[in-house]
Amino acid sequence: MSAEYHVTGSVAVITLANPPVNGLGLATRTAAVDGIKKALADEAVKAIVITGAGKAFSGGADIKEFNSPKALAEPSLHTLIRTVEDATKPVVAAIHSVCMGGGLELALGCNYRVAAPGAQMALPEVKLGLLPGAGGTQRLPRVLGLEMALNMIVSGTPVASEKLANTALFDEVTAPGADLMDAAIAFANKVADARPLPKVRERKVDYPNHEAFLQFSRNTVKAMSGPFPAPLQCVETVAASVTMKFEDGLKFERERFMQLIQSNESKALRHAFFAERVASKVPDVAADTPTRAINQAAVIGAGTMGGGIAMNFVNAGIPVILLETKQEALDKGLATIRKNYENTLKKGKLTQEKFDQRLALISGTLSYHDIGQADIVVEAVFEEMGVKEAVFKKLDEVMKPGAILASNTSTLDLNQIANFTKRPQDVVGTHFFSPANVMKLLEIVRGAATGKDVLATTLALSKKLKKTGVVSGVCDGFIGNRMIEQYSRQAGFLLEEGCLPEQVDKALEKFGFAMGPFRMGDLAGNDIGWYIRKRRYVESPGITYSKTADLLCELGRFGQKTGAGWYDYKAGDRKAYASDIVNAMIVKHSADSGVERRKISDQEIVERLVYSLVNEAARILEEGIALRASDIDMVYLTGYGFPLYRGGPMFYADTVGLPNVLSAMEKYAKGRHGDAWTPAPLLVKLAAEGKTFNG
Repeated sequence: MSAEYHVTGSVAVITLANPPVNGLGLATRTAAVDGIKKALADEAVKAIVITGAGKAFSGGADIKEFNSPKALAEPSLHTLIRTVEDATKPVVAAIHSVCMGGGLELALGCNYRVAAPGAQMALPEVKLGLLPGAGGTQRLPRVLGLEMALNMIVSGTPVASEKLANTALFDEVTAPGADLMDAAIAFANKVADARPLPKVRERKVDYPNHEAFLQFSRNTVKAMSGPFPAPLQCVETVAASVTMKFEDGLKFERERFMQLIQSNESKALRHAFFAERVASKVPDVAADTPTRAINQAAVIGAGTMGGGIAMNFVNAGIPVILLETKQEALDKGLATIRKNYENTLKKGKLTQEKFDQRLALISGTLSYHDIGQADIVVEAVFEEMGVKEAVFKKLDEVMKPGAILASNTSTLDLNQIANFTKRPQDVVGTHFFSPANVMKLLEIVRGAATGKDVLATTLALSKKLKKTGVVSGVCDGFIGNRMIEQYSRQAGFLLEEGCLPEQVDKALEKFGFAMGPFRMGDLAGNDIGWYIRKRRYVESPGITYSKTADLLCELGRFGQKTGAGWYDYKAGDRKAYASDIVNAMIVKHSADSGVERRKISDQEIVERLVYSLVNEAARILEEGIALRASDIDMVYLTGYGFPLYRGGPMFYADTVGLPNVLSAMEKYAKGRHGDAWTPAPLLVKLAAEGKTFNG
């Protein structure tokens, strides 16, 4: 049953019951319509109350039915709302906890609305690249007024019911602690004989000089929404509530909704929404797998990465001990953390009380014995196997039984690291992204021996740390860095063939990346890539790289931290300025290599960099390193600045069409370094079968 029906005195109560948030799926809509018809047919019933079971009135559409025939099957949400609106007996919405999307649209279709304080009211469809499609853009302005309704719809941000208490949205907001259902039933009895029944659709939106306000809104929203079409379409549909008759406005809203639902931007946002939710599901790790308690953490290394990781634990209320080998390094690390929190305090994003609480949760030590009772220890030391070995052998000695031993390695073999201990089942990779206290991605590396409870605990911990946890198998570079290596190789080849760093970066940034490969290298530190390449030259002698990056590092140009990288930097200024020295070095290297430089289009730059990601990702997927194509997309959306409105590299390839991706790759295979374009077997197979990565 997706809606329960019972009668109290002369009031019929229909309770939406589709946990966890009473999503308005087909079964729920059907049961609600049946309940209204039953109440209308019962002469003893004088009024109807609609509410939600558990912790929500209704969160809106049932996401389990997205992109399925059930989402549009009758009775549709429009039909349910029209059934409520046309009822010949008063219908009262009893709103509590969560009332969003279609749930709020349903409440707006009722004659009256009684709310508990603290109920979160929102029309968040814009966050999925859509607009409210069941009358929300037409009814909300009629009860809140044009300006407030427009702000809610364009932002999608929830507003607490008590803040809307004096608007026509609510007929009553109960006192704190009062019983909502008692209040709603009492209100229904009070209005049982009221006629004519009030309808939101019959109200007018009164806003003097609305043309000027709407034009101002269009200009503002256009400037802020960038490549996303939905916010501006929200403005246009809300404008229709003022300029059109209700039925015409409803029709206009539906047309715009259908346009948006077909747009690549909305498809990308919906893909990311579901991809984030499915990333935490591992097929062979059951949802009820027991997890280990994490009440105390330790971090090895107080550098930039270790300090950032420690802040994640502190922000989540978990005490952390930071371990260093030298007092000077420890003091510097703790001072940096304090400074970061002081900056947040100055910006008003942290209260003095929270500031004091967070600093109280962090302590430092030079002794391994002080961290032995921690539930999890994260190693964030230099990326070199000998250094990791020394750390993990020591952790094996001092950590209590059942402690999780985590490595922040970004490329090294986790299985080898686990075998430095006598408890490989307790070892897991937790690859944080820099800056660790800001970046959302946490690559969780599952070793051959990693226990299922350890994996389940780490996934649960990632949520507590407000990270998007994505599981990867063991390989050199895991998901993200293994792919970025091919991307960086192509960027280097483009320099040899005719580009300069600025052109490559601008092309990628125009495509939508947060920053191009050379600005990203300068931010991360070019010496990191240099170290990895030196290891590759020994381990994989057949692999080719452009020598430009090595020449850059030989000049000591490691990026922002040295004030010079691919670009020049001025003291106290992070802006990248084109470097005559670097550009001359690149041109000379082409000549020394016997390469005739040519004009390269932005399209070629984007295709070569993005399709190199896609091709390597197809191999990663085929090898089972990533569980799903959508997991790879989440890694790139949350860790590498891939444009959200393009949905990630795999989703983007699906959008372009895999045969078109292959065709472009075949063209580039005829150029220099054609061996880099050997297509992954999975890509060839899916293209031939007319399938997609995210099918």
